[in-house]
Amino acid sequence: MTIRVWVDDWQMQCCGTAFRIGDKVAWTLEPVDRTDMLIELVGQDVGAPVTHVEDHHGRLPADAPTTPGVVTAIHAIFCRSEPRPGGEKNARYLVPGSGRLLWLHEADGWEDESACTAEHFHGYIVDLDVRR
Repeated sequence: MTIRVWVDDWQMQCCGTAFRIGDKVAWTLEPVDRTDMLIELVGQDVGAPVTHVEDHHGRLPADAPTTPGVVTAIHAIFCRSEPRPGGEKNARYLVPGSGRLLWLHEADGWEDESACTAEHFHGYIVDLDVRR
């Protein structure tokens, strides 16, 4: 069985471990039943199948179990952000529909933002085979 996992850019940049296609990983995963933000950025076909979020920064208990699996696909998500009328003065908000995917062989949390026409790297959608 393959599950689709969201991995935040900031989680990887802070203290994540780089991974590549074919790697065996054991991640702490939180099930999600709503992926509205991803659907808004990259569309229903890509965002809706995300069923879990990888977390290693305290949303889950320290003794939460890990889910072992093999990475079978990695897609970096790039998107634009801009101020909103009436929003906070220096805040920038993700622009719906601006998400672009870039298929990768490996991920370390620091993606080349010149590789995509959107403004900045936002995170990864990872397919994880949990049968192996």
